Amino acid sequence: MPSLSVIVITRDEAAHIGDCLRSVRDLADEIVVVDSGSRDDTVRICRELGARVIETDWPGFGPQKNRALDAATGDWVFSIDADERVTPELAAELRAAMADGRADAYAVPRLSQFCGHWVHHSGWRPDYIVRLFRRGSARFSDNLVHESVEPRGPVARLKTSLLHYSYTSRAQVEAKSRQYAEAGARELRRRGKQVGPLSPALHGAWAFLRTLLVKRGILDGRTGFAIARMNAAVSYEKYRRARALGASA
Repeated sequence: MPSLSVIVITRDEAAHIGDCLRSVRDLADEIVVVDSGSRDDTVRICRELGARVIETDWPGFGPQKNRALDAATGDWVFSIDADERVTPELAAELRAAMADGRADAYAVPRLSQFCGHWVHHSGWRPDYIVRLFRRGSARFSDNLVHESVEPRGPVARLKTSLLHYSYTSRAQVEAKSRQYAEAGARELRRRGKQVGPLSPALHGAWAFLRTLLVKRGILDGRTGFAIARMNAAVSYEKYRRARALGASA
C-alpha cells in the first residue's frame, strides 16, 4: 500500500484540530502540521495526537500549504483543513484510489455546514476540490487566499463527501469575512488589479445575486440568504480595501 502524508495548516484551531486529526489518524502514515503562531492549545493537541508540527510565520494560504507539502514524505498527499473531517467511508475510498493509482490526483466532493445547517446549493455543493494527489505531481497556487491544488497529471473524482464545518457561529462568520476580505484585497493589489470607485458596490451586488440566483442559494432558504449576504459583504470589503491600499501606495 502506498504511504500517505496528511498535511494541514493551523492558527488557533484548538476547537477543531483534535477532531480533524482523529478523523485521519488511522489513514495517515504521517501528519504534518504547519502552525503560524497559535496562542491556544493547537500545537499541544497536534503533538499529542502524533503530528509533526512546524512552527513558522504566515505568508498566505497558498505559500503556507506549499511549506506543508515540502515537508511531506509520503508517496501520496492528502490536504485537509482544521474544520474538515474524513468519514470512515471516505477513508476507504481514499485508500482504494491510492491503491488503484489510475490518476495522479483526486477531487473529493465537500458537504459544508453554515451555522449548523448543511448547505446543498449556494455554490457550496458538490464543491469538488482536489485534495489527494501523488507527491511531486502537484503544487498549491501561490494565492494569498482561495488557494487551490494545481495538478500536472490526470484528475479523477471520488464519490464520498468530505465534511466541512466551515462557519459555526455569527462571530466566526464576521471574523472569517474580515480575514478573507483583507487577504483578497492584498491579492488584488499584488496582481496589479485596477479598482474603480464603483467596483466595491458592483462586485458586492453581483456576489449577492450570483449566490442567490446563479448558484441557486434561494433553494437553501434563510441559510442561502445569509450566505449571499456574507459573500456580498466580503466582496464589497475586498474591493474597498484594495482601493484604499492603492490610494496609500
